Amino acid sequence: MREVQTIFPEARIPYGTWGCSYFPAWQASPLAEVNIGQFAGEAMARIMALRKVQLQQLDYLVIGSTVPWHFKFWNATVVSMCSGRRIPGFHVEQACATGLQAILLAGAQVSSGASQSVGVLTFDRTSDSPVGVFPERRSYRRTEVISDVWDNFGFDPATGKAMLQSAGNIARKYGLSRQEVDELTAFRYEQYFQGRTSGFIQRCAVPLEILNAQGKPMGVVDEDKGVKPISLQSLRSMRELDSCVTSGTQTHAADGMATLLVTTRERAKTLSTRPEIDIRFVAKAEVRAGASCMPEAPALAVGQLLKNAGLSLADMAVVKDHNPFAVNDAVFARTFQYDWHKMNNNGCPLVWGHPQGPTLTRVVMEALEEAVDLGGGYVLVFGCAAGDVGIAALFKVDG
Repeated sequence: MREVQTIFPEARIPYGTWGCSYFPAWQASPLAEVNIGQFAGEAMARIMALRKVQLQQLDYLVIGSTVPWHFKFWNATVVSMCSGRRIPGFHVEQACATGLQAILLAGAQVSSGASQSVGVLTFDRTSDSPVGVFPERRSYRRTEVISDVWDNFGFDPATGKAMLQSAGNIARKYGLSRQEVDELTAFRYEQYFQGRTSGFIQRCAVPLEILNAQGKPMGVVDEDKGVKPISLQSLRSMRELDSCVTSGTQTHAADGMATLLVTTRERAKTLSTRPEIDIRFVAKAEVRAGASCMPEAPALAVGQLLKNAGLSLADMAVVKDHNPFAVNDAVFARTFQYDWHKMNNNGCPLVWGHPQGPTLTRVVMEALEEAVDLGGGYVLVFGCAAGDVGIAALFKVDG
């Protein structure tokens, strides 16, 4: 296998300097009651303390979220204050691609020499998402009201259609069968519960206590609440909402946070719990598919990335994606003649939920953990985002 030039040669992800909350389903936990930005900052401090990382070593913070939260105007500065480290930073938002874009932007920040150690912190709370009122002088209604999460899921302003319809469109375009999509979904649930039983999930997800404004305990978030085993028989009995799409073959809204570090090569060796492991950024690609064709976009992005890198799927040690619809994985498998049983080991967003901002961040850290277990290799992570966007990134784990 030929060695591929990396996009951010000076940037590294120190092994073990990551973690996330569990992702409880919408309205299913005390996370529905908190300022998610404040919680994320505090949770980052807790996770890094468990990883034996002192936040004083950070000089920059990249945060990512998609749902407005109280004091979002102050973005990374207020979140860093909540973590106990007063440093500069900025906020990034690209719908479901946010979690991966934040990591890539941190890599660019370090590789440019602007920072030495960058914290990446992504989070979102879909529970009780805010409602906005917008004066629109050019609108017939003059005033528009929008529920940030649900109205955006249900209406693409470019097409007038819901995101769910994009999955149906692609299922029909590729001639997918309901049987294949149901079987794929049932297997994804098996993978997740195997990962939970083996303890793999617990290597990334950290139980976190939630406190109210008075500092009194409200409960502990210690599971992906709302995720239950599901059988192929029960999937087959569900009503079809669009072609190959049921309530069981799509993800669910959730709350949560995820964090990791990006540093220089030298600092990675001092911060990592296993300094012999080297994690590099290799390549990135983004594409935009046709209107209302979102589940097709990730496969197109992967195709572009592999072409640019001169690699194939056979070169990948780990393949893992953000799959809000099981259709996404079926289309990817069809496009590359790839066995979908080989990807998303130990869990994926289709099963453990979709809080948007931190979704792909959790995917990345789980993918890196899997690569370490395998002894290293190329790690392919990809997903879709609103606006029929596909994003893909390639990492290399050595050691």
